[in-house]
Formats: sequence, structure tokens, C-alpha cells
Amino acid sequence: MPSIDVTRDGDIATVALNNPGKLNALTIAMWRDLARVLRELSADDALRCIVLRGAGSEAFAAGADIDEFVAERATLAQAKTYHHEYVYGVLKAVGECRHPTVAMIQGPCVGGGLEIACNCDLRVSGASGRFGVPINRLGFAIAYDELAGLLALAGRAVAAEILLEGRVWNAEEAFVKGLLTRVVPDNEVEREAYATARRIADGAPLVARWHKQFIRRLTISAAPLTGAEIDANFDYLKTEDYSEGIAAFISKKKPKFTGR
Repeated sequence: MPSIDVTRDGDIATVALNNPGKLNALTIAMWRDLARVLRELSADDALRCIVLRGAGSEAFAAGADIDEFVAERATLAQAKTYHHEYVYGVLKAVGECRHPTVAMIQGPCVGGGLEIACNCDLRVSGASGRFGVPINRLGFAIAYDELAGLLALAGRAVAAEILLEGRVWNAEEAFVKGLLTRVVPDNEVEREAYATARRIADGAPLVARWHKQFIRRLTISAAPLTGAEIDANFDYLKTEDYSEGIAAFISKKKPKFTGR
């Protein structure tokens, strides 16, 4: 069954995204549980670092579980709840976590998986890492809240390339474009991720928390969105292309978009 698995090794916690058979794609239950887990860990003064990873070695996370979209994200109200409460709830919990976070990445780290990684403080990837947000092939747009984290890390040029092309990059290209902290061979990624976490944990914990706070405070944010802008973010729900994109994904066919 899909789950969020938490283990502890002294002052370092590991949070694993676990959805066997779907490359750790996140279900609604996983989004909700992950936000809760991160809030609880953030409140734990005994912790000094958190490592986020995918269970196993095949994937960090292949985004959201698209199979749930037909029933759980079909209306404006459902879509707003899904993105503002479930997905952004996780991204907010990662970004606001008092303890430094390290994403340990192997294999696909796409869609919502990349959004989670982008909101971590550091990202250590194996050479097998694959990165992108190919939702243009599904006929829907990224939510504003989710785009903010990608923009803050990658900047306008890289964010535009990710979203407009929908291409999936390898780890080397992702590093060159600033998405990753470092890339190592796959057989070294676990060692390097936890060595990174240990270096953080060996530092002064209050200083680490302050540095996170300072960086977040000085990150430029856009003007607040209006309600109309937020609703318009989900206009794709009324398009034929969205229906086509989801149906094609579920049936494993190439979508035929018409612009309607």
C-alpha cells in the first residue's frame, strides 16, 4: 500500500515516499500524510536534518497519481482543494520546516516530485536522476503556488524551458541549470546524501534554522494573487485538451490536442 515511511537515526530523520509499482507517485492520502509528518518533524527540537527520498532505488517520485484525477480533481472546487490544500500543503511544510532538508534523488523526479525536491534546501542526485514537469502532455497548467517554488530555485528562463517544452532532463543537465546541489554516481548517492545531512547536523542547529529563515525572508515574492486569478489557474478543467490528455495518459496513448 502507498505510504509515507519515517525512520530515525539520532538527530537525522528519513522520510521516504513509498508507492511500489507507480514509481512512488503520490496519492492524495500520501500528500496529506506527508504534510502532517513534516509538520511533526519540524516541531521536534531533537532533530537537526531531514532526508527526503523515494522508497527503494528506482525513483524519487513520478509526480502525482494521475489515476486519481478523474474522480478527485474533476471540478474547480476539487482542483483548488487538491492543489492548494494537498500539494501546496506539502510544499509549504517542506519550505517552512525549521530543520534543513536534503532531497536524495534516484531515477524519476518529475512533476510533483520535482516540486517537493525544489522546496528542499539541498538536492543530491545520482546519475540516474530524471527531472521535468511534462504536464503540457496532459493538458493542464501548473498551479501558482507550485510554480513559485520552481521559479525561486530555477529562475524564469529555466522554469519556462521546463514548462513550455515538457522535456525530461538528465541529472547532468539539471545540475548545470541549477536544479541540483551535486550529482554523484548512483552507488554513491545514499552515502553522499547522508554525509551531507551529517555535516548539517554537526553544525549549530539554531544557526541552521536562522539561515533557513533569512534565505526565505529575502527570497523575492510576487504580489498577492486575486481570487479571479486563482480560479483562472484552473480554466483547463473546461477544455477538451485536458480530457484528452488525462484519458490518453490512463490508456497509455499519445494525446491528440486540438487547442479547444
